[in-house]
Order: sequence, then structure tokens, then C-alpha cells
Amino acid sequence: MPIPPSWSGPLLSVLRIVAALSFLQHGLSKYFGVPPFPMPAPLPPLLLAAGAIELAGGALLLIGLFTRPVAFIASGMCAVGYFMAHASKGFFPAVNGGEPILLFTFIFLYLAAAGAGPWSIDARRGGN
Repeated sequence: MPIPPSWSGPLLSVLRIVAALSFLQHGLSKYFGVPPFPMPAPLPPLLLAAGAIELAGGALLLIGLFTRPVAFIASGMCAVGYFMAHASKGFFPAVNGGEPILLFTFIFLYLAAAGAGPWSIDARRGGN
């Protein structure tokens, strides 16, 4: 039995929320060490900037505020990260370790086009 079309809005919101929580943890790890992930100390400026986008962007995406522009910026950051950190290690994302960041790139690009969904501040403001 297929999922009813009436679920598309709420599922868009769920996609945004789950992606935001996952994205947010990368910023939390860079700035606060939670969850712990090996990072160079001190963080280079590029990783500080990425962490700021992950923290602020993740929080804004989580609540669904300014979703389209924030998702567009996050998508661009992820695309740059993929090419800087993964693409040179091989063509296939499964081999170069770039699958997660590649998925973030396209999930955020989709959110930039589709908006936040009905469970968001943007929807309440009429800006979805």
C-alpha cells in the first residue's frame, strides 16, 4: 500500500528535522566535542566556518526558520566539503567516505527548493 499523498508535507518536515539534527551534531562536535570526534586542535579557520554553519544552520533548519536560504548555504558548504575532503580519494562516494556529506548536499538542495514543510516556523509565518 503506497503512502498517501497527504503525508508528503509532514514527511518533508520529518526529513528536515532529522537532517538538521544530524547536521547539528557535526557543529556540536567541532565546537564542544560532543559527540566526540577526532578533530585537529586548534581547528583551522575552514573547519571553524563549517562548524558555525553546522551549528547555526542546523538549529535554524531544526525549527524551520529561514529554511530555503539556510538550506541553500548548507548545501553549498557540503558540496565544497565533499570536493575538498572526499573526491580526491576516489570517484565512488562509498569508497572515498563521502556518502554522508553527499546526501546532505542533495537533501539541503531539495529543502532549499521545497521549503520547510508544515511543521515549521516558516509555515506559521506564511514564508514556506
